[in-house]
Amino acid sequence: MDLASAFPPFGLRVVSGDLELRLPDDAELTRLADVALAGLHPPERSPFLVPWNTGEPDTVRRGFLQYHWSSRGTVSPQAWALELAVFRSGEPIGVQSVGAKAFGVTRSAGTGSWLGLPHHGQGLGKRMRLMALHLLFEGFDAADATTEAFDDNPESNGVTRSLGYAPNGVVLQDRQGAAATENRYRMTREAWAARPDVHRLDVTLEGVAPVRAMLEMDPPPKALQP
Repeated sequence: MDLASAFPPFGLRVVSGDLELRLPDDAELTRLADVALAGLHPPERSPFLVPWNTGEPDTVRRGFLQYHWSSRGTVSPQAWALELAVFRSGEPIGVQSVGAKAFGVTRSAGTGSWLGLPHHGQGLGKRMRLMALHLLFEGFDAADATTEAFDDNPESNGVTRSLGYAPNGVVLQDRQGAAATENRYRMTREAWAARPDVHRLDVTLEGVAPVRAMLEMDPPPKALQP
């Protein structure tokens, strides 16, 4: 039995042009950690609630690996987070996550992402998010998708607004000992379907059915009446 048969998320692929989203193996995780250590944002910015990518390199790398291993190990129908690596022409450049709790009931999932600093400003963040939304709505049959970004992260907020999300509230977060405004957003299935380009997106999905089965996304068949 291969790894994807034993653990279906390893068989999941989202492909669009030169970009691919999939779970990385451990060697690729180590390369991703190096991408994070090389820089994800200017030093004066704090886009994350927890500054996981700063500090002594060995500590950051170890924590990065442990987080991804933990995410894999806790995937279940009740709660799952798929930390999909973003590969561009085969090279890892970032992470696009999709996750949910009680998805079988709510059909609601969230997204998050990061991208190595050398890859900013090329439209990749928007493409990654579109691929994640395609997976959620077309692959997993989501009812809505949510995301959030701090107010002082104009790039992330700009991508979200450009994709047609609706504002979904504002909250204050304790970000490293200081209050920070976090903007929240929501896209419904109806809003996704109304996008003029939704049926022209060049996105290919692979390995969706085994993941849906593992995470019990489909209701059980109704028993036949005698």
